[in-house]
Amino acid sequence: MLGASLRRLREQRGLTREVAGFHIRASESKISRMELGRVGFKTRDVEDLLTLYGVHDDAERRGLLEMVREANTPGWWHKFGEVLPNWFVTYVGLEEAASVIRTYEVQFVPGLLQTAAYARSVIMLGYPDASEAELEQRVHLRMQRQERLTRKDGPRLWAVIDEAALKRPIGGSSTMREQLQHLLEVSTLPNITLQVMPLRYGMHAAEGGAFTILRFPESDLSDVVYVEQLWGALYLDKREDIDPYLTAMEQLCVESTTPGGTAEILGELLRET
Repeated sequence: MLGASLRRLREQRGLTREVAGFHIRASESKISRMELGRVGFKTRDVEDLLTLYGVHDDAERRGLLEMVREANTPGWWHKFGEVLPNWFVTYVGLEEAASVIRTYEVQFVPGLLQTAAYARSVIMLGYPDASEAELEQRVHLRMQRQERLTRKDGPRLWAVIDEAALKRPIGGSSTMREQLQHLLEVSTLPNITLQVMPLRYGMHAAEGGAFTILRFPESDLSDVVYVEQLWGALYLDKREDIDPYLTAMEQLCVESTTPGGTAEILGELLRET
């Protein structure tokens, strides 16, 4: 990822984002957006930054400049631009590049594990005035995001779902039965770990709400924490911001069900639905 590479090079030189921004006639916030991949890259800006960061080797420069072209090439998700909020475009791109996705959800089943019927019901809650065509596009986008989980090079997904989300009747009993059965099935896949945070624990380490931690195959790239809000989302990539979420996730995994316990809870909920 080009943005993370630029951040690593800047930090190795001990330069601030403000200094880097001044060098390319831009603001500190633009450097931040570049390093998070939330803005397009101009070849001239990257060339100037590489010079500032002391990257003079021709091969290394060519490799990084080639990443400019790749970064500016629209991903498959850009065809959903009409229904994809700008703040979520970044997340889908990061999710596509991640090798490990760890997520905690308290309100709904995580999007990567939703059935089409369940996803449609959730989307209708968030977009009550959406047309039928728009609803179908949004559901299709969510289903297409899930396809990567079934590929040989797909990511490892580790999801912790609050038991309350599984008891919340979304879309009616038939939709919930299908969703619970789907969770039982995907929980047996080798690259998916599914745990349930039981209600009996009361307060726990993630009382602040849902979040996702994305990890990438490149060892020099930091994790990114994604926290969705009503008006947008936060993307956290500084060590001091990430660590509390990593600690909370580890604690959630300790307190949540084992795989066998997950199957037991899902089975009980299926019988009750």
